[in-house]
Amino acid sequence: MTEKTHKGGCHCGAVRFETKGAPKFVARCHCADCRRSTGGAFSTWVGFNADQVRWPAPPQTYESSKGVKRGFCSSCGTPVSYQGEKWAGEMHFLIGVFDDPSAFVPTGDAFGKEALAWCAPKAVDRE
Repeated sequence: MTEKTHKGGCHCGAVRFETKGAPKFVARCHCADCRRSTGGAFSTWVGFNADQVRWPAPPQTYESSKGVKRGFCSSCGTPVSYQGEKWAGEMHFLIGVFDDPSAFVPTGDAFGKEALAWCAPKAVDRE
């Protein structure tokens, strides 16, 4: 049986990635840093082990806080990925940058205590 490959990238196509196999998790993050980085009330992330990821066209990165790198397209500005020391060896992607985001369904929430009042999470995990 062949492992499922998922592809994605930024809005303009300058950044591209591929993942192989099942994700470790799919979750909504309610932390203030993700809200500021994406402009959304929460962010939905799909997490993979770093060795499941290939970058045919990698993003630029910036350190949004100590030990955290966020990937983005330097051409169109699309936020794409997250890597942090807290989850070493993992690569997290915003669900909307996948070519087929419908392939993933969130199963929980992270940092639910930081959620906006009108956006209460179902459960709190991955904190």
